[in-house]
Amino acid sequence: MTALIEPSWPEPEMRVLSHLRELDEAIKDWERYQRFSLEDLKTDRDTRNMVLHAMLVSIQAAIDISSHLISKNQLKRPATYREVFYLLGQAGMIPEELAIELSDLAGFRNDLVHIYWDINLDEIYSILQNDLKTLRSFRDEIKEVLRNDG
Repeated sequence: MTALIEPSWPEPEMRVLSHLRELDEAIKDWERYQRFSLEDLKTDRDTRNMVLHAMLVSIQAAIDISSHLISKNQLKRPATYREVFYLLGQAGMIPEELAIELSDLAGFRNDLVHIYWDINLDEIYSILQNDLKTLRSFRDEIKEVLRNDG
């Protein structure tokens, strides 16, 4: 029996790769879920839960990746999830416009977690249809950062 051999990266780097893989999978889910209609979200609890979960996982993975990069690069400790993206933008690791868009998604993530019983499904549907590009851009920027770090 052959054991799976992982690269000999330190544990924190393996964690960021794990979060990046999770982000990739959640993005694929999000892409599939874009076929759902607003009516599907409003009437089918299972569909709504799948969509919300994919959104939550993808945004949280982006936050976790960012937190790792902040720590690794000894940047200022963020006070909020929104701030993790601003710090990466200020450090030149991601474009500042992308940092703003991601910060908005972090705020949305907080609504999903803390105000889940009173979320606006019209807003959810708009985010589902329009904001996936932000997470794709983040993923691509982070892959480039990781390549440049060796």
